[in-house]
Amino acid sequence: MRLEVMLGCLLAVPIHASKCASSWKVEDCSEFASSFQKIGHAGVTILNSSYIPEKSVNISGTLNAVPLVRSIVLLLAVGAALTNAIGNGGMAGTIAESDVIRNLNKGFAVAGGDSGHLATLNNGGNGAPGVYLPYMHNKDQVKAWIHDSIAFFTPAARKITTEFYRKAPKHSYYEGCSTGGAQGFALAQFHPNLFDGIVAGCPVWPDITPDGPRLFQNGSNFLPQTILDLITQTVLEKCDTIDGVKDGVLENPLLCDFDITSLKCSSSETNSSTCLTPAQISTAQKIYAGPVDSRSNISLYPGFSVGSETEWLFQEGHLAEVFSIPILQNMLFNDLSYDASTFNWGTDVDAVDMRVGTLIDEISPDLSALKATGAKIVMFQGWSDPYNAATWPIKHLGQIEDFFGGDVGDWFRLFMIPGGGHCGSASNYPQVPGTWHALDAVVQWVETGQPPAAILGTDPADKELKEKTSKLCPWPQTAKFHGGDPNDWNSYECEN
Repeated sequence: MRLEVMLGCLLAVPIHASKCASSWKVEDCSEFASSFQKIGHAGVTILNSSYIPEKSVNISGTLNAVPLVRSIVLLLAVGAALTNAIGNGGMAGTIAESDVIRNLNKGFAVAGGDSGHLATLNNGGNGAPGVYLPYMHNKDQVKAWIHDSIAFFTPAARKITTEFYRKAPKHSYYEGCSTGGAQGFALAQFHPNLFDGIVAGCPVWPDITPDGPRLFQNGSNFLPQTILDLITQTVLEKCDTIDGVKDGVLENPLLCDFDITSLKCSSSETNSSTCLTPAQISTAQKIYAGPVDSRSNISLYPGFSVGSETEWLFQEGHLAEVFSIPILQNMLFNDLSYDASTFNWGTDVDAVDMRVGTLIDEISPDLSALKATGAKIVMFQGWSDPYNAATWPIKHLGQIEDFFGGDVGDWFRLFMIPGGGHCGSASNYPQVPGTWHALDAVVQWVETGQPPAAILGTDPADKELKEKTSKLCPWPQTAKFHGGDPNDWNSYECEN
Protein backbone atom coordinates (compact mmCIF):
# COMPACT_ATOMS: atom_id res chain seq x y z
CA MET A 1 0.00 0.00 0.00
CA ARG A 2 1.24 3.48 -0.85
CA LEU A 3 1.27 5.84 2.12
CA GLU A 4 0.34 9.38 1.22
CA VAL A 5 2.09 11.09 4.10
CA MET A 6 4.87 13.65 3.99
CA LEU A 7 6.21 14.22 7.48
CA GLY A 8 8.52 17.08 8.39
CA CYS A 9 10.74 16.63 11.42
CA LEU A 10 12.98 19.04 13.33
CA LEU A 11 15.91 17.56 15.25
CA ALA A 12 17.90 19.76 17.63
CA VAL A 13 21.09 18.38 19.16
CA PRO A 14 22.85 20.30 21.96
CA ILE A 15 26.61 20.38 22.16
CA HIS A 16 26.64 19.18 25.77
CA ALA A 17 24.24 16.26 25.27
CA SER A 18 27.18 13.85 24.99
CA LYS A 19 30.53 13.59 26.72
CA CYS A 20 31.85 11.26 24.03
CA ALA A 21 35.12 12.75 22.75
CA SER A 22 34.69 11.17 19.30
CA SER A 23 31.31 12.76 18.56
CA TRP A 24 30.92 15.28 15.76
CA LYS A 25 31.29 18.93 16.62
CA VAL A 26 28.23 21.10 16.16
CA GLU A 27 30.26 23.49 14.02
CA ASP A 28 30.73 20.64 11.53
CA CYS A 29 27.03 19.86 11.20
CA SER A 30 26.87 20.55 7.45
CA GLU A 31 29.74 18.18 6.81
CA PHE A 32 28.01 15.61 9.00
CA ALA A 33 24.77 16.00 7.05
CA SER A 34 26.61 15.59 3.74
CA SER A 35 28.24 12.39 4.93
CA PHE A 36 24.99 11.03 6.23
CA GLN A 37 22.34 12.11 3.74
CA LYS A 38 20.55 8.79 3.72
CA ILE A 39 19.59 7.58 7.17
CA GLY A 40 19.52 3.90 6.25
CA HIS A 41 15.76 4.28 6.31
CA ALA A 42 14.09 4.25 2.87
CA GLY A 43 13.00 7.70 1.83
CA VAL A 44 14.38 9.53 4.88
CA THR A 45 16.58 12.49 3.98
CA ILE A 46 18.35 15.32 5.81
CA LEU A 47 17.25 18.37 3.84
CA ASN A 48 19.19 20.94 5.80
CA SER A 49 21.54 21.00 8.76
CA SER A 50 22.70 24.23 10.38
CA TYR A 51 24.96 25.29 13.21
CA ILE A 52 23.10 27.59 15.60
CA PRO A 53 25.33 29.53 18.04
CA GLU A 54 24.38 30.01 21.66
CA LYS A 55 21.53 32.49 22.33
CA SER A 56 20.84 33.14 18.66
CA VAL A 57 17.41 31.56 18.31
CA ASN A 58 14.45 33.20 20.06
CA ILE A 59 11.24 31.19 20.07
CA SER A 60 8.35 32.58 22.10
CA GLY A 61 10.81 34.53 24.24
CA THR A 62 13.09 31.56 24.99
CA LEU A 63 16.69 31.57 23.74
CA ASN A 64 18.77 28.49 23.06
CA ALA A 65 21.09 28.34 26.07
CA VAL A 66 23.62 26.14 24.23
CA PRO A 67 24.95 25.85 20.66
CA LEU A 68 23.01 23.30 18.62
CA VAL A 69 22.68 21.45 15.36
CA ARG A 70 19.30 22.10 13.75
CA SER A 71 18.44 19.48 11.14
CA ILE A 72 15.36 19.44 8.92
CA VAL A 73 14.46 15.88 8.04
CA LEU A 74 11.90 14.84 5.42
CA LEU A 75 10.22 11.44 5.52
CA LEU A 76 8.73 10.86 2.08
CA ALA A 77 7.68 7.23 2.40
CA VAL A 78 7.05 6.46 6.01
CA GLY A 79 6.87 3.15 7.71
CA ALA A 80 6.31 2.08 10.74
CA ALA A 81 17.25 6.31 22.29
CA LEU A 82 16.39 9.57 20.92
CA THR A 83 16.62 11.39 24.28
CA ASN A 84 13.40 13.40 23.90
CA ALA A 85 10.54 13.65 21.40
CA ILE A 86 7.76 16.20 21.65
CA GLY A 87 4.18 16.03 20.41
CA ASN A 88 1.72 18.42 18.81
CA GLY A 89 -1.23 20.56 19.79
CA GLY A 90 -4.70 20.93 18.31
CA MET A 91 -4.90 19.92 14.66
CA ALA A 92 -1.10 20.10 14.42
CA GLY A 93 0.50 20.68 11.02
CA THR A 94 3.45 22.53 12.52
CA ILE A 95 6.42 21.62 14.69
CA ALA A 96 6.24 22.80 18.30
CA GLU A 97 9.58 24.60 18.19
CA SER A 98 9.09 26.28 21.57
CA ASP A 99 8.94 22.81 23.16
CA VAL A 100 12.04 21.80 21.21
CA ILE A 101 14.02 24.77 22.55
CA ARG A 102 12.73 24.30 26.11
CA ASN A 103 13.92 20.70 26.28
CA LEU A 104 17.09 21.40 24.34
CA ASN A 105 18.02 23.85 27.09
CA LYS A 106 17.65 21.01 29.58
CA GLY A 107 20.35 19.05 27.72
CA PHE A 108 18.18 16.73 25.62
CA ALA A 109 18.60 15.99 21.95
CA VAL A 110 15.06 16.78 20.81
CA ALA A 111 12.90 15.91 17.81
CA GLY A 112 9.44 17.05 16.82
CA GLY A 113 7.26 16.59 13.75
CA ASP A 114 4.32 18.22 12.00
CA SER A 115 2.15 15.07 12.42
CA GLY A 116 2.10 14.24 8.73
CA HIS A 117 0.21 17.18 7.24
CA LEU A 118 0.89 20.89 6.78
CA ALA A 119 -1.04 23.60 8.58
CA THR A 120 -0.45 25.85 5.57
CA LEU A 121 -2.58 23.51 3.46
CA ASN A 122 -5.24 23.06 6.14
CA ASN A 123 -6.63 26.49 7.04
CA GLY A 124 -3.53 27.43 8.99
CA GLY A 125 -3.99 24.46 11.32
CA ASN A 126 -7.37 25.74 12.52
CA GLY A 127 -10.73 24.10 12.13
CA ALA A 128 -13.81 26.14 11.25
CA PRO A 129 -17.37 25.35 10.14
CA GLY A 130 -17.74 25.02 6.38
CA VAL A 131 -13.98 24.85 5.73
CA TYR A 132 -12.47 22.00 3.73
CA LEU A 133 -9.51 20.40 5.54
CA PRO A 134 -7.62 18.18 3.07
CA TYR A 135 -5.88 15.99 5.64
CA MET A 136 -9.20 14.86 7.08
CA HIS A 137 -10.05 13.35 3.69
CA ASN A 138 -6.85 11.29 3.57
CA LYS A 139 -6.94 8.16 5.71
CA ASP A 140 -3.15 7.87 5.97
CA GLN A 141 -2.78 11.47 7.12
CA VAL A 142 -5.57 11.10 9.67
CA LYS A 143 -3.92 7.99 11.13
CA ALA A 144 -0.56 9.77 11.19
CA TRP A 145 -2.05 12.79 13.02
CA ILE A 146 -2.41 11.06 16.38
CA HIS A 147 -1.69 7.35 16.07
CA ASP A 148 1.54 7.12 14.11
CA SER A 149 3.43 10.34 13.35
CA ILE A 150 5.71 10.24 16.41
CA ALA A 151 6.59 6.63 15.62
CA PHE A 152 7.37 7.59 12.02
CA PHE A 153 10.11 10.11 12.80
CA THR A 154 11.51 8.66 16.03
CA PRO A 155 13.65 5.86 14.50
CA ALA A 156 15.19 8.25 11.96
CA ALA A 157 15.84 10.93 14.60
CA ARG A 158 17.37 8.34 16.91
CA LYS A 159 19.62 7.13 14.09
CA ILE A 160 20.82 10.66 13.36
CA THR A 161 21.48 11.28 17.06
CA THR A 162 23.41 8.03 17.40
CA GLU A 163 25.53 8.73 14.33
CA PHE A 164 26.26 12.30 15.43
CA TYR A 165 27.47 11.26 18.89
CA ARG A 166 28.70 7.85 17.74
CA LYS A 167 26.85 6.51 20.73
CA ALA A 168 23.21 5.57 21.20
CA PRO A 169 21.19 7.48 23.78
CA LYS A 170 20.85 5.57 27.02
CA HIS A 171 17.18 6.48 27.48
CA SER A 172 14.38 7.87 25.35
CA TYR A 173 11.48 10.04 26.51
CA TYR A 174 8.34 11.45 25.03
CA GLU A 175 6.49 14.56 26.19
CA GLY A 176 3.23 15.92 24.79
CA CYS A 177 0.16 17.85 25.89
CA SER A 178 -3.33 18.26 24.41
CA THR A 179 -3.18 16.45 21.07
CA GLY A 180 0.35 15.60 22.18
CA GLY A 181 -1.12 13.93 25.27
CA ALA A 182 -3.33 11.79 23.02
CA GLN A 183 -0.26 11.01 20.91
CA GLY A 184 1.40 9.83 24.12
CA PHE A 185 -1.37 7.31 24.70
CA ALA A 186 -1.14 6.26 21.04
CA LEU A 187 2.53 5.51 21.62
CA ALA A 188 1.67 3.48 24.71
CA GLN A 189 -1.03 1.51 22.89
CA PHE A 190 0.34 1.09 19.36
CA HIS A 191 4.11 1.69 19.64
CA PRO A 192 5.02 0.48 23.15
CA ASN A 193 8.71 -0.18 22.47
CA LEU A 194 9.81 3.31 21.44
CA PHE A 195 10.21 5.17 24.75
CA ASP A 196 11.36 4.47 28.30
CA GLY A 197 9.15 7.21 29.72
CA ILE A 198 6.04 8.99 28.45
CA VAL A 199 4.50 12.25 29.67
CA ALA A 200 0.91 12.60 28.46
CA GLY A 201 -0.67 15.87 29.55
CA CYS A 202 -4.32 16.98 29.22
CA PRO A 203 -4.95 14.42 26.46
CA VAL A 204 -7.62 15.42 23.96
CA TRP A 205 -9.57 12.55 22.44
CA PRO A 206 -11.14 14.58 19.67
CA ASP A 207 -13.63 12.38 17.83
CA ILE A 208 -16.51 13.36 20.12
CA THR A 209 -15.14 16.05 22.40
CA PRO A 210 -17.16 17.43 25.33
CA ASP A 211 -18.51 20.30 23.31
CA GLY A 212 -19.93 17.78 20.84
CA PRO A 213 -21.80 20.05 18.51
CA ARG A 214 -23.57 21.46 21.57
CA LEU A 215 -23.98 25.15 20.73
CA PHE A 216 -25.40 27.74 23.07
CA GLN A 217 -26.35 30.90 21.24
CA ASN A 218 -26.45 34.32 22.86
CA GLY A 219 -30.00 33.70 24.06
CA SER A 220 -31.70 33.16 27.37
CA ASN A 221 -29.65 30.06 28.14
CA PHE A 222 -26.25 31.66 27.48
CA LEU A 223 -23.83 32.01 30.43
CA PRO A 224 -21.82 35.24 30.08
CA GLN A 225 -18.45 35.57 31.76
CA THR A 226 -19.94 37.56 34.66
CA ILE A 227 -22.25 34.65 35.49
CA LEU A 228 -19.47 32.10 35.10
CA ASP A 229 -17.34 34.12 37.51
CA LEU A 230 -20.27 34.32 39.93
CA ILE A 231 -20.68 30.54 39.96
CA THR A 232 -16.99 29.89 40.58
CA GLN A 233 -16.80 32.52 43.30
CA THR A 234 -19.79 30.94 45.05
CA VAL A 235 -18.16 27.51 44.79
CA LEU A 236 -14.92 28.85 46.30
CA GLU A 237 -16.76 30.55 49.16
CA LYS A 238 -18.29 27.21 50.03
CA CYS A 239 -15.35 24.82 49.51
CA ASP A 240 -12.02 26.67 49.24
CA THR A 241 -10.75 25.73 52.72
CA ILE A 242 -11.45 21.98 52.51
CA ASP A 243 -7.71 21.39 51.97
CA GLY A 244 -6.78 23.50 55.00
CA VAL A 245 -5.85 26.77 53.30
CA LYS A 246 -7.81 29.63 51.72
CA ASP A 247 -6.02 30.19 48.43
CA GLY A 248 -8.79 30.68 45.87
CA VAL A 249 -8.43 27.13 44.49
CA LEU A 250 -10.18 23.80 45.04
CA GLU A 251 -7.64 21.07 45.74
CA ASN A 252 -10.21 18.36 45.00
CA PRO A 253 -13.47 19.55 43.41
CA LEU A 254 -15.05 16.12 43.95
CA LEU A 255 -15.27 16.91 47.67
CA CYS A 256 -17.28 20.09 47.09
CA ASP A 257 -21.02 19.62 47.57
CA PHE A 258 -22.34 22.50 45.50
CA ASP A 259 -25.85 22.82 44.06
CA ILE A 260 -26.18 25.24 41.14
CA THR A 261 -29.86 25.77 41.93
CA SER A 262 -28.80 27.72 45.03
CA LEU A 263 -28.06 30.58 42.60
CA LYS A 264 -31.47 30.51 40.91
CA CYS A 265 -33.11 33.91 40.56
CA SER A 266 -36.30 34.56 42.46
CA SER A 267 -39.43 35.16 40.45
CA SER A 268 -38.96 38.94 40.77
CA GLU A 269 -35.35 38.91 39.46
CA THR A 270 -34.55 38.98 35.73
CA ASN A 271 -31.29 39.57 33.82
CA SER A 272 -29.42 39.79 37.10
CA SER A 273 -25.65 39.43 37.46
CA THR A 274 -26.14 37.94 40.93
CA CYS A 275 -28.31 34.96 40.03
CA LEU A 276 -29.16 32.56 37.20
CA THR A 277 -32.37 32.26 35.25
CA PRO A 278 -33.99 28.82 34.90
CA ALA A 279 -32.61 28.57 31.35
CA GLN A 280 -29.10 29.38 32.58
CA ILE A 281 -29.44 26.85 35.40
CA SER A 282 -30.32 24.24 32.77
CA THR A 283 -27.25 25.14 30.68
CA ALA A 284 -24.94 24.82 33.70
CA GLN A 285 -26.47 21.48 34.64
CA LYS A 286 -25.84 20.16 31.11
CA ILE A 287 -22.19 21.18 31.24
CA TYR A 288 -21.79 19.60 34.69
CA ALA A 289 -23.44 16.38 33.42
CA GLY A 290 -21.78 16.00 30.02
CA PRO A 291 -23.37 14.48 26.90
CA VAL A 292 -25.35 11.25 27.14
CA ASP A 293 -26.53 8.66 24.66
CA SER A 294 -30.08 9.66 23.79
CA ARG A 295 -31.13 5.98 23.57
CA SER A 296 -29.87 4.80 26.94
CA ASN A 297 -29.04 7.98 28.87
CA ILE A 298 -25.58 6.50 29.45
CA SER A 299 -22.77 9.04 29.78
CA LEU A 300 -20.65 9.48 26.66
CA TYR A 301 -18.15 11.86 28.23
CA PRO A 302 -17.92 13.22 31.79
CA GLY A 303 -19.14 16.69 32.65
CA PHE A 304 -17.01 19.57 33.87
CA SER A 305 -16.20 19.98 37.55
CA VAL A 306 -17.27 22.63 40.03
CA GLY A 307 -14.67 25.37 40.28
CA SER A 308 -13.98 25.28 36.53
CA GLU A 309 -16.97 27.41 35.54
CA THR A 310 -14.94 30.57 35.07
CA GLU A 311 -13.21 28.80 32.13
CA TRP A 312 -16.39 27.59 30.39
CA LEU A 313 -16.87 30.25 27.72
CA PHE A 314 -15.31 28.05 25.01
CA GLN A 315 -17.77 25.30 25.91
CA GLU A 316 -20.64 27.50 24.77
CA GLY A 317 -19.81 27.40 21.10
CA HIS A 318 -16.28 28.27 20.00
CA LEU A 319 -14.73 24.90 20.86
CA ALA A 320 -17.34 23.09 18.76
CA GLU A 321 -16.58 25.39 15.84
CA VAL A 322 -12.84 24.71 15.82
CA PHE A 323 -12.86 21.00 16.58
CA SER A 324 -16.02 18.91 16.63
CA ILE A 325 -17.90 20.52 13.76
CA PRO A 326 -14.92 20.36 11.35
CA ILE A 327 -14.50 16.67 12.20
CA LEU A 328 -18.20 16.00 11.64
CA GLN A 329 -18.31 17.95 8.37
CA ASN A 330 -15.03 16.67 6.90
CA MET A 331 -14.72 13.14 8.24
CA LEU A 332 -18.09 11.80 9.29
CA PHE A 333 -20.62 13.29 6.88
CA ASN A 334 -18.28 14.64 4.15
CA ASP A 335 -20.62 17.61 3.89
CA LEU A 336 -19.36 21.12 4.63
CA SER A 337 -22.94 22.37 4.92
CA TYR A 338 -23.83 19.81 7.60
CA ASP A 339 -25.80 21.44 10.44
CA ALA A 340 -24.30 20.25 13.72
CA SER A 341 -27.49 21.05 15.61
CA THR A 342 -29.03 18.01 13.89
CA PHE A 343 -26.45 15.62 15.38
CA ASN A 344 -28.19 12.49 16.66
CA TRP A 345 -26.81 11.64 20.07
CA GLY A 346 -27.60 7.99 19.46
CA THR A 347 -27.04 6.64 15.96
CA ASP A 348 -24.56 9.36 15.00
CA VAL A 349 -22.47 8.48 18.05
CA ASP A 350 -22.16 4.95 16.70
CA ALA A 351 -21.11 6.36 13.33
CA VAL A 352 -18.45 8.55 14.96
CA ASP A 353 -17.00 5.57 16.81
CA MET A 354 -16.92 3.42 13.68
CA ARG A 355 -15.74 5.88 11.05
CA VAL A 356 -13.64 8.33 13.08
CA GLY A 357 -12.73 6.72 16.39
CA THR A 358 -10.96 3.79 14.77
CA LEU A 359 -8.55 6.24 13.14
CA ILE A 360 -7.81 8.58 16.03
CA ASP A 361 -8.88 7.01 19.34
CA GLU A 362 -6.24 5.56 21.67
CA ILE A 363 -8.19 4.80 24.83
CA SER A 364 -7.74 1.06 25.30
CA PRO A 365 -7.00 0.14 28.92
CA ASP A 366 -4.90 -2.77 27.69
CA LEU A 367 -1.40 -1.35 27.92
CA SER A 368 0.14 -4.76 28.63
CA ALA A 369 2.76 -4.44 25.91
CA LEU A 370 4.00 -1.14 27.31
CA LYS A 371 4.03 -2.44 30.88
CA ALA A 372 6.09 -5.44 29.74
CA THR A 373 8.83 -3.13 28.43
CA GLY A 374 9.28 -1.55 31.86
CA ALA A 375 8.34 1.89 30.54
CA LYS A 376 6.69 4.49 32.79
CA ILE A 377 3.82 6.90 32.14
CA VAL A 378 3.10 10.19 33.89
CA MET A 379 -0.26 11.68 33.00
CA PHE A 380 -1.41 15.11 34.20
CA GLN A 381 -4.66 17.03 33.96
CA GLY A 382 -5.77 20.49 35.08
CA TRP A 383 -8.99 20.65 37.09
CA SER A 384 -9.93 23.91 35.32
CA ASP A 385 -9.04 22.85 31.78
CA PRO A 386 -11.51 24.65 29.45
CA TYR A 387 -11.24 21.92 26.79
CA ASN A 388 -11.12 18.62 28.69
CA ALA A 389 -13.43 17.27 31.36
CA ALA A 390 -11.00 16.80 34.24
CA THR A 391 -12.62 13.61 35.50
CA TRP A 392 -12.06 11.77 32.21
CA PRO A 393 -8.39 10.96 33.03
CA ILE A 394 -9.54 9.74 36.47
CA LYS A 395 -12.10 7.53 34.76
CA HIS A 396 -9.49 6.21 32.33
CA LEU A 397 -7.09 5.45 35.18
CA GLY A 398 -9.91 3.44 36.77
CA GLN A 399 -10.41 1.52 33.53
CA ILE A 400 -6.70 0.69 33.39
CA GLU A 401 -6.73 -0.43 37.03
CA ASP A 402 -9.77 -2.62 36.37
CA PHE A 403 -8.03 -4.22 33.39
CA PHE A 404 -4.88 -5.00 35.39
CA GLY A 405 -6.80 -6.04 38.48
CA GLY A 406 -5.58 -3.38 40.88
CA ASP A 407 -3.07 -0.59 41.48
CA VAL A 408 -0.82 0.34 38.54
CA GLY A 409 1.24 2.95 40.38
CA ASP A 410 4.48 1.08 39.77
CA TRP A 411 4.35 2.14 36.09
CA PHE A 412 1.43 4.57 35.56
CA ARG A 413 0.63 7.66 37.63
CA LEU A 414 -1.93 10.43 37.20
CA PHE A 415 -1.40 13.90 38.66
CA MET A 416 -4.38 16.25 38.96
CA ILE A 417 -3.62 19.98 39.03
CA PRO A 418 -5.83 22.21 41.20
CA GLY A 419 -6.72 25.36 39.26
CA GLY A 420 -4.67 24.13 36.32
CA GLY A 421 -5.75 24.91 32.77
CA HIS A 422 -5.05 23.24 29.46
CA CYS A 423 -1.32 22.48 29.40
CA GLY A 424 -0.62 25.54 31.55
CA SER A 425 -2.16 28.17 33.75
CA ALA A 426 -5.91 28.66 33.60
CA SER A 427 -6.59 32.25 32.57
CA ASN A 428 -8.74 32.97 35.63
CA TYR A 429 -6.43 31.26 38.13
CA PRO A 430 -3.29 33.40 37.77
CA GLN A 431 -2.10 32.49 41.28
CA VAL A 432 -1.68 28.83 40.29
CA PRO A 433 1.81 27.73 39.16
CA GLY A 434 1.49 26.87 35.46
CA THR A 435 4.73 25.00 34.75
CA TRP A 436 4.51 21.36 35.81
CA HIS A 437 7.77 19.46 35.92
CA ALA A 438 6.39 16.12 34.75
CA LEU A 439 9.26 15.33 32.39
CA ASP A 440 11.75 15.72 35.23
CA ALA A 441 9.61 13.33 37.27
CA VAL A 442 9.45 10.61 34.64
CA VAL A 443 13.20 10.90 33.94
CA GLN A 444 13.95 10.36 37.62
CA TRP A 445 11.50 7.47 37.73
CA VAL A 446 13.09 5.72 34.75
CA GLU A 447 16.69 6.33 35.80
CA THR A 448 16.41 5.68 39.55
CA GLY A 449 13.45 3.33 39.77
CA GLN A 450 11.77 5.62 42.30
CA PRO A 451 8.19 6.54 41.35
CA PRO A 452 7.38 10.24 41.77
CA ALA A 453 5.75 10.94 45.13
CA ALA A 454 4.93 14.48 43.94
CA ILE A 455 5.53 16.80 40.99
CA LEU A 456 6.73 20.37 41.38
CA GLY A 457 4.65 23.24 40.01
CA THR A 458 6.32 26.62 39.34
CA ASP A 459 5.82 29.90 37.46
CA PRO A 460 2.34 31.28 38.16
CA ALA A 461 1.03 33.89 35.72
CA ASP A 462 0.76 36.39 38.59
CA LYS A 463 4.27 37.85 38.62
CA GLU A 464 3.81 39.06 42.21
CA LEU A 465 3.80 35.37 43.13
CA LYS A 466 6.69 34.38 40.85
CA GLU A 467 8.41 32.40 43.63
CA LYS A 468 5.29 30.40 44.47
CA THR A 469 5.52 26.62 44.11
CA SER A 470 2.87 23.92 44.33
CA LYS A 471 2.86 20.23 45.15
CA LEU A 472 1.02 17.99 42.69
CA CYS A 473 0.12 14.58 44.05
CA PRO A 474 -0.43 11.18 42.44
CA TRP A 475 -4.16 10.56 42.30
CA PRO A 476 -6.09 9.81 44.48
CA GLN A 477 -3.79 11.66 46.88
CA THR A 478 -4.17 15.42 47.24
CA ALA A 479 -1.98 18.07 48.85
CA LYS A 480 -2.89 18.96 52.44
CA PHE A 481 -1.56 22.09 54.11
CA HIS A 482 0.46 21.44 57.29
CA GLY A 483 1.40 24.98 58.24
CA GLY A 484 4.13 27.34 57.16
CA ASP A 485 4.23 29.36 53.96
CA PRO A 486 1.18 28.47 51.82
CA ASN A 487 3.14 29.50 48.72
CA ASP A 488 5.86 26.89 49.34
CA TRP A 489 5.25 23.35 48.18
CA ASN A 490 7.18 22.05 51.19
CA SER A 491 4.28 23.20 53.40
CA TYR A 492 2.06 20.45 51.93
CA GLU A 493 1.91 16.69 52.19
CA CYS A 494 0.30 14.30 49.71
CA GLU A 495 -2.41 12.39 51.55
CA ASN A 496 -5.36 10.17 50.75
